[in-house]
Amino acid sequence: MRWIIGIITVFAVVLCWGNGNLAWAQEGGLSLEQGEAIATKAINAAERGNFAQAEQYWSDLIQAFPENPAVWSNRGNMRVSQNELQGAIADYNQAIKLAPDAPDPYLNRGIAYERQQQWSKAIADYEKVLSLTPQDPLAYNNLGNAQAGQGHWQAAIEDYKKATELAPDFAFAFANYALTLYQAEQQPEALRMMRNLVRKYPMFPDMRAALTAALWEQGQQGEAESNWVATVGMDQRYQDIEWVKTVRRWPPKMVAALEKFLNLD
Repeated sequence: MRWIIGIITVFAVVLCWGNGNLAWAQEGGLSLEQGEAIATKAINAAERGNFAQAEQYWSDLIQAFPENPAVWSNRGNMRVSQNELQGAIADYNQAIKLAPDAPDPYLNRGIAYERQQQWSKAIADYEKVLSLTPQDPLAYNNLGNAQAGQGHWQAAIEDYKKATELAPDFAFAFANYALTLYQAEQQPEALRMMRNLVRKYPMFPDMRAALTAALWEQGQQGEAESNWVATVGMDQRYQDIEWVKTVRRWPPKMVAALEKFLNLD
């Protein structure tokens, strides 16, 4: 099971890997059913945004099932969600030690390295995922993010393109693709992709905001303002240019375009 948290971060959340042999074992005084019930509570807590509570549930499961790599990886996800990056990396390291051929801990550890701007380490983890699961669109999307972090725009474009080819409904990969095309001076293609995404996903604030910025730069003020009204109605974070720059991590030219729009009198 894969789970998307937020806009930029793509986690993998799993309860077991492979043929199930790494699932719950009868140890620690908890039965199979009790372990699964606690895991369900952890997932539900995370979906409500209560990451600290979810982390505690996963910690309880680690105490009961210390040889299950999935519980370590899932607790790492909760720690990343609270920006506890060193603790998260330690959890992913343990999951990898227990299941070195499972792709998900590498994917998740790559995200933690991205948060630390350790781009090369993130890239190495995503490439490891692709060596294990060559057709993984999430890994290609995240690899594109890390390449973009280094300013390797053409490499990022190729990774996002591959992600969209593998998963034609992966909206965020298309969004990242469009934003990076804009950065690479391919504005007509970027604008076409943004429009297509807004038509397909009218409640997608990221592309509404991007379309606002791109259209404003082209002098299409009416359409830009219309998209902006829709954007802030769905997600007011796009009014915060620092959030767009450092959390959502738009490319510099898209950030500059939105900033021009936000700074108009």
